[in-house]
Amino acid sequence: MTVRIGWSATAPDFQDAAKVSLENAQLRRNVKYATDVIRAKRAKVVNEVPDWEQLCQAGSAIKAHTLRHLDCYLLQFEENLTRAGGHVHWARDADEANQIIRGLIEQYGGKEIIKVKTMTSDEVQLNRDLEAHQITPYETDLADLILQLSQDKPSHIVVPALHKNRFEVRELFKEKMKLPDLGDQPTDLTDAARRYLRQKFLSVKIGFSGANFAVAETGSLVVVESEGNGRMCLTLPDVLISLVGIEKIVPTFQDLEVFLQLLPRSATGERMNPYTSMWTGVAPGDGPQAVHVVLLDNGRTEVHADPIGRQTLHCIRCAACLNACPVYRQTGGHAYGSVYQGPIGAIVTPQLQSMEHSQSLPYASSLCGACYEVCPVKINIPEVLIHLRGKVVREKRKHLGGKLDPENLGMQAMSYIFADAKRLEAAQRMARFGQWPFVHKDMISKLPGMLGGWTQARDLRPIPRQSFRQWWRKRERKPNA
Repeated sequence: MTVRIGWSATAPDFQDAAKVSLENAQLRRNVKYATDVIRAKRAKVVNEVPDWEQLCQAGSAIKAHTLRHLDCYLLQFEENLTRAGGHVHWARDADEANQIIRGLIEQYGGKEIIKVKTMTSDEVQLNRDLEAHQITPYETDLADLILQLSQDKPSHIVVPALHKNRFEVRELFKEKMKLPDLGDQPTDLTDAARRYLRQKFLSVKIGFSGANFAVAETGSLVVVESEGNGRMCLTLPDVLISLVGIEKIVPTFQDLEVFLQLLPRSATGERMNPYTSMWTGVAPGDGPQAVHVVLLDNGRTEVHADPIGRQTLHCIRCAACLNACPVYRQTGGHAYGSVYQGPIGAIVTPQLQSMEHSQSLPYASSLCGACYEVCPVKINIPEVLIHLRGKVVREKRKHLGGKLDPENLGMQAMSYIFADAKRLEAAQRMARFGQWPFVHKDMISKLPGMLGGWTQARDLRPIPRQSFRQWWRKRERKPNA
């Protein structure tokens, strides 16, 4: 099985990519402005729900139950969709998914498709595969259209072009759509995109989508969106192909109701999504007359087998954790080198593919817990990050180079010292004596070697003359203490 997550296998380490992003002042302004707006809207609509925490707990419980019985619900979904006239295909990895989708397009004589926003297709790099076989995919989501025209990559789970402002979009549309007099107001830009896409909606015969949820009890798929392009893609074409991760299953419509409250508030700060589309198989004479669903694994069963990492599959792709994360808000999404960015990306990507290609991502966090606090399905992202960091360290120690790595040797030395109180006190005395060449004005501003990383961006307090243990022993010896 070949697991592939977007372009992450060829991306630079997060630390290197983050340095580049931090030097881009315009990018940082764009990201900060957009995430500030979304956070404010989210806070307002969440505060309107008195039982929000109970709702989040319900969502988490539904996801946990579904994952415990995932095999049963997947088979139930397949049975009910097939009964409704749809077709279900199973893809173990990205290559198999692309092969199935490409085969279906060729089966129906298609040379182009119109697409609803779907991160799963970005995950398997569907567009690149189709273009290599002379099939043209047209993105119809405004943000995805912007990225496609600029040959750029997504930087946010919900708002993929969040790193671009309206002035940059205007210049792009002026060039690609041949509109020299285009204004920079949002209405001007959306009207230009509407005119550009209208003919595609009316002429292309094959539609493609992902799904926010797949309801097992009826075999239904659910897509929520804000622009209406999804509704066009789901109803106008003769053929509809959907690529759905196996974790998107929910047992019943009653369960779905919980997520339709959680998702819009957490993702875009709305009480409900402007467009919620649901479809079940084929309805004679109405909508697509051939419906195919490709259920994608691509590493998800391996994540499911990990008792700690399994909670990652609870994710409903709301991106609330990105908007709250102080690291993401400074670096933007491209630094993560994956279709999945931010805190959730830092735990999704390393688990879905080889840790070899993404071992820097679990360290792309301060472990402040802001992501856990805002997650509507209670994914303990800091816990999973620490779990993955442990995996990285254990993997490094399998090789001589990893065992001799200065950081590893330093950590082993610290472990030895902290395991015994006497050793700790002896080390403190040595450090107290050895620090004075670096102390200036009662601060340590510069340290040599690897320790210099700590003082590049902060000053350190020197080790005090008296440790807490020493102070305590003196206190206990005082008769009136």
